[in-house]
Amino acid sequence: MSGMHLSKEFFELLKAIGESKSKQEEDRIIAREVAVLKKKLEGTKKSGPAGSPGPQNQLATNKKKAKEFLVRLLYVEMLGHDGSFGYIKAVELAASSSIIHKRTGYLVCAACLSPEHEFRFMLVNQMQRDLASSHVLEVCAALIAVTNLITADMAPAVHTEVGKALDHQAETVRKKAIIALHRLHQIAPDVVTRSDVIERLRKVLCDRDPAVMGASLNVIDSMAAVDPIPFKDLIASLISILKQVCERRLPDAFEYHKVPAPWIQMKLVRILATLGKNDAQASNGMYEILSDCLKRADVGVNAGYAVMYECVRTITTIYPNPTLLDAAADAISRLLGSRAQNLRYLGLTGLAGIVEGHPKYAAAHQMAVIECLEDTDETIQRKTLDLLYKMTNPVNVEFVVDKLLLFIRTSQDLYLRKTLTSRICTIAERFAPSNAWYVKTITELFEISGEFVSPAVAQNLMSLIAEGSGEGEDGEESEEADMLLRQHAVEIYAAKLAGPKARLPRVLVETMAWVLGEYAYLSASYTLDDILVKLCEYSTTPTLDITTRKFLITAIQKLVAQLGQCPSHAASVIDAYTKSKDVDLQQRCMEFQAILTTAPHLLGEILPVDASCEDVGVDENLSFLDGFVAEALQNGAREYEKPEDDDDDDDAGGGYAASAGAFKMTPYEKPTS
Repeated sequence: MSGMHLSKEFFELLKAIGESKSKQEEDRIIAREVAVLKKKLEGTKKSGPAGSPGPQNQLATNKKKAKEFLVRLLYVEMLGHDGSFGYIKAVELAASSSIIHKRTGYLVCAACLSPEHEFRFMLVNQMQRDLASSHVLEVCAALIAVTNLITADMAPAVHTEVGKALDHQAETVRKKAIIALHRLHQIAPDVVTRSDVIERLRKVLCDRDPAVMGASLNVIDSMAAVDPIPFKDLIASLISILKQVCERRLPDAFEYHKVPAPWIQMKLVRILATLGKNDAQASNGMYEILSDCLKRADVGVNAGYAVMYECVRTITTIYPNPTLLDAAADAISRLLGSRAQNLRYLGLTGLAGIVEGHPKYAAAHQMAVIECLEDTDETIQRKTLDLLYKMTNPVNVEFVVDKLLLFIRTSQDLYLRKTLTSRICTIAERFAPSNAWYVKTITELFEISGEFVSPAVAQNLMSLIAEGSGEGEDGEESEEADMLLRQHAVEIYAAKLAGPKARLPRVLVETMAWVLGEYAYLSASYTLDDILVKLCEYSTTPTLDITTRKFLITAIQKLVAQLGQCPSHAASVIDAYTKSKDVDLQQRCMEFQAILTTAPHLLGEILPVDASCEDVGVDENLSFLDGFVAEALQNGAREYEKPEDDDDDDDAGGGYAASAGAFKMTPYEKPTS
């Protein structure tokens, strides 16, 4: 039965916490436990009644109980309640001669005491005594406590003893001492300097015990990530150690599932990646051992695959070598073909690293990656989508975008849909094989994920259709290609408009209205009147946004101008919106009605065909009013005279500004005594 070493009270506490149905019930359980612990911890300080066991036995019994009480106190703290009433007992227990009690005391202090808590300083003397102890377990307990409890102010008191522990006879002590020294360097770099740590690391790296050497690798990995230069001269030593590990020269105790010291191998390979990055000379010496390590790791067990993956990461990080990259790609293909989902995920991650710097390897694994997209595991699907985005190039862009669009159609994850929408816009713009494909693809994206498309994408699409791309060898071919692109876009949007009436995304409706308003006359499948009827029908949809409605009304007005007459269905729509609550829309419709009734012959000039890219001429001198002014002067009007106090630089409230004059920048005179 599990928990036989626990007291009945402790066992019942754990059972009650596990079976609680709500946070409120859990809080009531912990509140009762806090009351019990307060009473129990106070009781351990009192001597027993007459006839009870002697002082030593009573002390041992109390400490045994206090150990369990403190472990129960940890549960109180972990569940968000205050257990400060027991902190002093944890400090007392850390001074116990029993190693199990001492470790419990240190553990509770490390888990519960904040860095500024005054009780931490009470532990310094005890840690010093334990570090100087002849008992190996006491020294180990103190070294663990140093990594968890010592602050920058306390570091000078223990760093000397920690340094001495590096020469201890027990390998367990030396292993923990190098970790503790690194921790002291992190919290107090002025006390334990970087150069001091590096000097000691060089010595520990050559320790006779592989476990101590392995512990030093963690410190080297951490420090080299910050500054790899001081460790460059260790590359030969690290390669030599990795070679010995691969050749199984370490004791059998370091093997795991027939893989020699896999964690040491992975750490060594990771350090080599850090030291060889962007360094051709350093990388040159790593190629042979990485190739050997990669081959030996492929033994069909998870530990070997982990080493293989680290080798692939390192190969893609250091200065590239074609032979090694080919070997890494082959290793990744075996992972991608695995039935185990964890290994397939590992293969996808590794291939992403290869493709990022060496895109040529993407084509060979494209079908394997697509198969991963059909996996039921959501994590693998997301990783596959990320990889497809990185693998995209001008050759496979159509295939990849089709797969991504298909995935968006079926996905219910809003965040994933938004991410994929942005990525499709990016790769379609970068790698589009033709402008016609780009128009078709972006339009389809508008339809299935329009709410996540940036307005800038729609603006770029309209600019492409209006301005053209300049394809063709000469001007005539270029203009012909542009007209074919516009006709292609018109046919797409006219077909969507003529299809079953559905609620289309706003960005699609606005783009469709603009394109049809400008170029509907190019359609070979629909007449202008057909398109006009559909636009009028859609403009009456009650759920339309006011901006979208303005796009549709403008398109209707442009088509009326192209027809040269206003059909009844268009006239009724225009008339209806002369009463719109939106002032801008109302004004547009009223002005259009006025033009229709008073000067219909000017429609072609006011709303010209295909004039979206033409510059608008502005007469700054208003010379077109010269005849009107001259006629007014002949009829006795007074000529305009600019006011004498008028200043073009004044603000709108010019009357006040003119009377007040400019700012006075002359400084005030100094006061006289």
